[in-house]
Amino acid sequence: MGRSQTLSRARCLFAGVAHPASASVLLLLVLFASSLHAQDAGSAATEFFGRGAAITVLVHDPSGHPLSAPAVVKLFHNAMPAAQAQTSNGTAELVATDLGDFTVVVEAAGYATTQKEISINSNGREEVEVYLQALSANTAAAPGRPLLAPKAKKAVDEGFAALTSNNLDKAQKHAAEALGLAPGHPDVLYLQGLIFLKLRDWAKAQEMLEKATQVDPSDANAFGALGMALCNAGRYEAATAPLEKALQLKPVAAWDTRWALAKAYYGQARYDQALAMSQAALSSSNGKAPEIELLVAQSLTAVGRYEDAAGELRKFLREHSDRREADTARRWLDGLAANGKIQAR
Repeated sequence: MGRSQTLSRARCLFAGVAHPASASVLLLLVLFASSLHAQDAGSAATEFFGRGAAITVLVHDPSGHPLSAPAVVKLFHNAMPAAQAQTSNGTAELVATDLGDFTVVVEAAGYATTQKEISINSNGREEVEVYLQALSANTAAAPGRPLLAPKAKKAVDEGFAALTSNNLDKAQKHAAEALGLAPGHPDVLYLQGLIFLKLRDWAKAQEMLEKATQVDPSDANAFGALGMALCNAGRYEAATAPLEKALQLKPVAAWDTRWALAKAYYGQARYDQALAMSQAALSSSNGKAPEIELLVAQSLTAVGRYEDAAGELRKFLREHSDRREADTARRWLDGLAANGKIQAR
């Protein structure tokens, strides 16, 4: 019986009845009809009970296409197994019966085991994409880093050039073209991630850059950009691993990677590491980002080196009094003096 038929019958049975008890019976019938409708509809809400979510895992091969071979997808919650399924045409359906942080692990013959951290904050349906990396024995069938066709490469190169020129509109246009030609290529994903970083859309930047690092786990630039996106979102602990990975892959990484890692350390109260990394970032920036000096001062303050911190702040004010960060430097310097940490001058 459909919902409308049940409601219609209920109305006929109780037409003209005003007794409170009869009204309560009618309410029960209406609720029963609603439950029948939900069961018939087969909506996501009926696929699991209590708190949780239905999770669709999309597994891609290194070229970005759905994985044709079967793969086992496992879900872990607080390091405990939560669900498991096998892919069909690159797709697996899982059910999480709770909310929180989860780890998705994908295993497939010929590919490196890949895992991805996800957070489920609301009931409903979640979609997760995972890109596998071929093992060396399987490189003939699925090369680890696909080549870009000339037209796609031209679009990517022009996109990076536009970003360098701060022409965001032009960069987005070329990125859209490249995405249509080679949606799963790491260079295309990296370009998209950088554009989202420019737009301050940290979540989308993270999504694109995670895909880029999964397709090409040797790309130091993509790991560095991913860490920056996480750091900018205030996810300091999550940002640390990709930033450290970027430095491991490329020890002479750009100063901005070291600056982001220093901020991530500071955000976790790892002040000694924050001090060392911020000093390294300031030195390697060659004057391109003098505001790093404020993070050096913060870190010096955090480890109790107040006079040294004051010296950094005074140096910044002498050399960069016209920058907008100068007001912050003065306020911190006044605060150190007011709290008796340094001698007022």
